[in-house]
Amino acid sequence: MNSPQALPGGSGLTALSTVQTPSAVIDTARMQANIDRMQSHMNSLGVRFRPHAKTTKCLPVVQAQIAAGAQGITVSTIKEAEQFFAAGITDLLYAVGMQPGKLSQALALRRKGASLQIITDSIASANAIVDFGRAHGESFEVLIEIDADGHRSGVQPDGDVLLQVGRVLHDGGMRLLGVMAHAGSSYDCDDPESLRRITEQERRETVRAADRLRRAGLPCPVVSIGSTPTAIAAQSLDGVTEVRAGVYVLFDLVMHNVGVCGLQDIALSVLTTVIGHQNEKGWAIVDAGWMAMSRDRGTQKQKHDFGYGQICTEEGVPITGYVISGANQEHGIVSRASGIDMKIADRFPLGTRLRVLPNHACATGAQHPQYEAVLANGEVETWPRFYGW
Repeated sequence: MNSPQALPGGSGLTALSTVQTPSAVIDTARMQANIDRMQSHMNSLGVRFRPHAKTTKCLPVVQAQIAAGAQGITVSTIKEAEQFFAAGITDLLYAVGMQPGKLSQALALRRKGASLQIITDSIASANAIVDFGRAHGESFEVLIEIDADGHRSGVQPDGDVLLQVGRVLHDGGMRLLGVMAHAGSSYDCDDPESLRRITEQERRETVRAADRLRRAGLPCPVVSIGSTPTAIAAQSLDGVTEVRAGVYVLFDLVMHNVGVCGLQDIALSVLTTVIGHQNEKGWAIVDAGWMAMSRDRGTQKQKHDFGYGQICTEEGVPITGYVISGANQEHGIVSRASGIDMKIADRFPLGTRLRVLPNHACATGAQHPQYEAVLANGEVETWPRFYGW
C-alpha cells in the first residue's frame, strides 16, 4: 500500500484526498461517540467493561477505549496479548479456549507481569492447565466458558462438566476466577423483542452457572458476558460483574441489520476509486475487491442484503440504493441493489473516490495493515494494526 503524502509542516498528518486506494478509513468522531455511548451504558448498569480488541487490533483505538473508562481488554490471540502488553496494557483476558501448546506463551506473559486470564470448557483442557501450572510453579487465573445459547463453545450451565472442571482447576492449585459466556446467536436477531430475549438468556444462564459453582463451595468472583448486541440491549445485569463487546467501537452493516446502530454510526469504511465501467450492465468498477472488503457476506442471510458493502460519497454520506454487488480479488462491482442504472458512468465517472461501509468490521479490518484515521479537523493520521496468532 502506498503511503499518503504528508501535509506541510512536518506534522506527519495527511489529507484524505492524498490517501491511496483502497485503504481502510476510521472516522474518529464516530468511533469516539460509539466508545462513549457504550461506556456510559455500562457505567449506568454498574458493571466492569472489558472491550474486545480483536475488532481493530490497533493500539490507538484500544487506548481510546481505556481512556473512556474500560477496565482491561479482551483478546482473541496470544499475539494480541503480547502486543498490547508490550504497549503497557497489563489486564488481559484471552477469550479463546486454552490449548496446551499455548500455555508456554501464556506463562511467559505472566512471568513478565501481565495479569493474563485464560479460559477452558473441558475437563481435558482443565487438566492440561493444572499439569502445566504445577510443573512450572504457576497458578493460572482461569474462567470457565459457558454455552448460554448453543452458538459455539462452552459447557452447559446445568451440566455435571461445569462442576467437574471447576473442581479440577480449584483442587489443582489454579485460581478459579469464575465464568464467562458469549451470546453469538444475538447476531441472528433483527427485532427488539428477540434481542431482549437472548440478552436475558445470556445473563440468566451465566449467572445460574456461577451460582452452581458457589453452592458447590467453589470460588466465582467474576461473571462475564458479552456481545455487542446484548451489551447494547441490556437493561438489567443482576449477577453480572463484567461485560465484553468488540465490534461496537466501529459497527458495521450486520450490526445495522440487527438494529443496534444506524448507518451514521458506522466508523469504518474502505476508501476506493472508480477504475472503469460496464454501462450495459449498469456497473461501475472500483479498486476495492474482496482483498479490501473481505469475503464476508454476513448481510446475505439478513432482511437487508448489502452485497459486499454500502456505497458512500468520499465524505462518508451513504448513496441510497448502491452497493458493491460483486467482488473479485482486486475489482469491486458497484451497481444498484435492484435494477440497472444505464447512466452509472455519469453518476460515478472514472476517478470518482467513494467509501464503502463493510458487512463485518472485524473481517474488513483484517485485510489491511493500517487504518487511515480521519481526525476532527479533517486531517488523517495513520494507525498501524497487526496480524498473527
